[in-house]
Amino acid sequence: MGVYGASRRCDGSAEEIGRTDLNRIGVVQCQSALVNALVERWRPETHTFHFSVGECAVTLEDVALILGLPTNGLPVTGPTLSSYEALEAECLDQFGVAPMKADCRRSFIKLVWFRALKNRLVLVDEVQLQRYVKCHIILLFGTVMFGDKSATGVHWKFLPLLRNFGGIIQFSWGPTCLAHLYRSLCRVTRVDCKEIDGPLTLLLAWAWIRLPFIAPIPSNLQIFPIANRWHNWERENRPYRYRTLDHYRRDLDVLQEGHVCCNK
Repeated sequence: MGVYGASRRCDGSAEEIGRTDLNRIGVVQCQSALVNALVERWRPETHTFHFSVGECAVTLEDVALILGLPTNGLPVTGPTLSSYEALEAECLDQFGVAPMKADCRRSFIKLVWFRALKNRLVLVDEVQLQRYVKCHIILLFGTVMFGDKSATGVHWKFLPLLRNFGGIIQFSWGPTCLAHLYRSLCRVTRVDCKEIDGPLTLLLAWAWIRLPFIAPIPSNLQIFPIANRWHNWERENRPYRYRTLDHYRRDLDVLQEGHVCCNK
């Protein structure tokens, strides 16, 4: 059951969040070869991709259109605590239960714990519904917006931002997601970093709308947020899964101005 479908069963702020684009964001299967080709073109000094036709960058407008995240609002900020006791207290306060230490990895809570909690919640009142929506949002944090390299956990530093349920949609999640992508791209260019984390759905969808000649065929051009046009692309575009880093290197080497799309 989606957040919007669930939210219609109760009144209040849960329904408002259920109607937002936070509920509509889907996970897009990663195309690692394309990601690696883009990383090779990234320049930390300018925060842009360098192509033969010029420089390109992911912008806040792209974030709003690709993921549907708000670009205005309160700054996403707060302390980062590392103790299990503080993590436990936060979860008990918001969810009524807390993960065991085996369900955590340092300051990260395993996504499977949130999935299990979400699946066993009984939506009989507003409290339970709010917990359901919070689980859904936390899972988005750990998969689409702020994922780590393991793709199996989410840092619990985000939990305090969900305390005021009605205020969740007032945060500027778009700039935070974009900053996370920039940081991830800059980090992965270092010699001691072997793989990238962060919002790769945003990066891939940006490449596919800006460089459509290297994109898999979208399922529906009317879908919003734009990233969802490539939901389950790996099932419908099987040959695309086997494109290699060399393929993308060649494509980007011969890039011409007519290949770059500036419209959505």
